[in-house]
Amino acid sequence: METGTPQQKITLAFINDKSPILDVICNDLVSSGKEILCRSESIEDGLSQLFLLNKLPQICIIDLDFYEQSVLAQLQKLRIEYPTVKLIAHSDIDDERVGKSLLEIGFTGYLLIGSDADDFIKAIEGVSNGKRYFSMGVAEIAQEYFGNT
Repeated sequence: METGTPQQKITLAFINDKSPILDVICNDLVSSGKEILCRSESIEDGLSQLFLLNKLPQICIIDLDFYEQSVLAQLQKLRIEYPTVKLIAHSDIDDERVGKSLLEIGFTGYLLIGSDADDFIKAIEGVSNGKRYFSMGVAEIAQEYFGNT
């Protein structure tokens, strides 16, 4: 006989450029018990898909060109329209300016390219429990940012 309450699945959305690596990671996340509610290739499409969902994901993982000002503006719109969805960036950019921009928008996690499924699981579970998660290459930027706010 089982005791206790069953753990609720962590729900996810992905907004990313085409990536065979993220396809594999998504499969690994599903195998680990995470539920992916939607995947899209642009923020605009992601906003449309989120609008159509009966239940919002807890976390949205975003991998786009964060150097693009239009992408940052769209991310701001995403944050305003869906303030309860936690955001995790996935990128090869470890630039301080970009990192601070994402933190100002409200990202609570940042995984650098090269992170494996275990890193994603740690980030997702940490963020879903109210913590922050940053890969080593951007952790110092986040520490400085949160130390000054």
